[in-house]
Amino acid sequence: MSATAPHPGPSPIRRPLAAAALLTALVSLVFGLLLAGAGPASAHAALTGSDPADGAVVDTAPKEVTLSFSEAIAVGDDSIRVLDPSGKRADTETEPKDLSEGSTVRYGVALHSGLPDGTYTVAWQAISADSHPISGAFTFSIGAPSDTTVALPSQEAGGGPVGVVYDIARYAAYGGFVLLVGGSAFVLVCWRGGATALPMQRLVVRGWLTLTAATLVMLLLRNPYTGSGKFADAFDLAGLQSVLDTKPGAALVSRLLLLGAAALFIAVLFGTYARREDEREKKDLTFGLAVGGGVVATGIAATWAMSEHASTGIQANIAMPVDVLHLLAVAAWLGGLASLLVALYRTPDIGSAAVRRFSAVAFGSVVVLAATGIYQSWRQVGSWSALTGTRYGQLLILKVALIAVLLAVAWFSRRWTGRLTDSAVASEEASEEEPESESEPESVSADPDPERAAQLARQRAALTATKKKRIRDADPQRSGLRRSVLAEAAVAVVLLAVTTMLTSTEPGRTEEEAAGGTPSASAPAAGGPVNLKMPFDTGGQNGKGTVRIDIEPGRTGSNDLHVWIDGSDGKPMDVPELKLALTLESKDIGPLPVVPDRLAEGHWSASAVQIPMAGDWKIDVTVRTSDIDQVTIDKNAKIG
Repeated sequence: MSATAPHPGPSPIRRPLAAAALLTALVSLVFGLLLAGAGPASAHAALTGSDPADGAVVDTAPKEVTLSFSEAIAVGDDSIRVLDPSGKRADTETEPKDLSEGSTVRYGVALHSGLPDGTYTVAWQAISADSHPISGAFTFSIGAPSDTTVALPSQEAGGGPVGVVYDIARYAAYGGFVLLVGGSAFVLVCWRGGATALPMQRLVVRGWLTLTAATLVMLLLRNPYTGSGKFADAFDLAGLQSVLDTKPGAALVSRLLLLGAAALFIAVLFGTYARREDEREKKDLTFGLAVGGGVVATGIAATWAMSEHASTGIQANIAMPVDVLHLLAVAAWLGGLASLLVALYRTPDIGSAAVRRFSAVAFGSVVVLAATGIYQSWRQVGSWSALTGTRYGQLLILKVALIAVLLAVAWFSRRWTGRLTDSAVASEEASEEEPESESEPESVSADPDPERAAQLARQRAALTATKKKRIRDADPQRSGLRRSVLAEAAVAVVLLAVTTMLTSTEPGRTEEEAAGGTPSASAPAAGGPVNLKMPFDTGGQNGKGTVRIDIEPGRTGSNDLHVWIDGSDGKPMDVPELKLALTLESKDIGPLPVVPDRLAEGHWSASAVQIPMAGDWKIDVTVRTSDIDQVTIDKNAKIG
């Protein structure tokens, strides 16, 4: 009884062309997705505060400017620059001092003495511990704000054409790793006969070439990517030397060395191993290749884990090996999927046993991916609000959705696998039915002309390959499996793009923790006047009334504060004592005391009240109406 199969698709000749066209369109879509979401890569570290604060107006010139960050960073000589209103350096142009204490990451630069009044610009640039460049700028004023000739940088570190090429190389590196490791594992574990198949050899070798080329491009572009943003600096030997002294540079060099070992592995796999005929010897060599290849693959995966998100943040000692397992599982699944697609379209010899073995490998990979993915999601996101409210969380949701689609398509592939007929059996049956007229006479092999004999041998080989291809294309189960695996590969290409974007996006946990801190900006934070009205009752005689507070302009920096007190009759009311305090509880800032001066009956004022940071400030007001009657009331207000 024949198995039910989908409606026949295009002819055997046109199917590979259609598949190639679809994959070309998918690659275009992927690069479009990457470039649309590109812009400068968001980094793990973020600026959380500064002294002076963004937009602050200070009475006297500070001795130094300090910046605080959410994570460890790497700085250089010009990482923090302070420019006066005319654009000249106001700092001493020395390497920033490390002022970090405990978990607080802080760097500072000393300023020249006797700085004149005016608006100063602080431009900073550094490298986050997870290898991504970060930069920004903000202003503060001495005495009073003034005009400034300083033009703030329009391009953040890691942006521009260099950033685009670097991001493409990052994607290509992941793709090459998947094909190299997944293709090799497919040959060793699922289909040993694939070692002699030219399409499989090409797939693995192209994966190695892609990963090697992408790693070289990333190493050369690392200096301009984190610095000037100019392609010409890729060949600056001094800059290259400085890159080699960093953690990302060491990881890229280590990857190149491991790729040298991978080249030797490929030579043995498709050379000695492919020619080995003795089953016992081949089994021993398989074990040796599996161990050696596993060590090399783990080492290459570790070059990502040691230099990106897994190496920073909480539980880094656990996160790095988990990240390595995650990458190896991705390669085994998606790389094996690409290998299966090539085998189904380009080779007639792969049988159902190999497909079933890959099905088992894919299932194991999915289990590992689920376990490691849940841990990574908790570590990088940490809360539901970060999952839904940050770019990292939204990309993570998209990745999970794509994996769900991939698993759904894989379910159809498993159904086709159960119906698959081995090509060897089908070939034998077809040979028995082949007319005698299509077979070559036995006397051909005895042709005295060697050149003619070789030509006839090639013709017989081509005829045999054509027969196998016709048998393969006529098998409805194999045709259905090819289509479902092609659909899986299509989803996998987009999934790999989303994964690459995740590696260059600030984790949701870090973004939430840094929220509310001082952002890098070119102007004081926007705000508006704050108007509050709070009733009070000290409990004594004539102890009831209402406090009205105005804070202008209601943003970070210098503000004017006015307080009016009205009695229970609505008329201005004088009190013996009035005190205020400002507290930003989310950042453990304050209380900052404010003692206003009496201007008139029931009216107090304080000028140059400094609000160092935007946020939800608690305003405490203490009113004393007699020697013993006093009350403190509070209310929250959004400032900045």
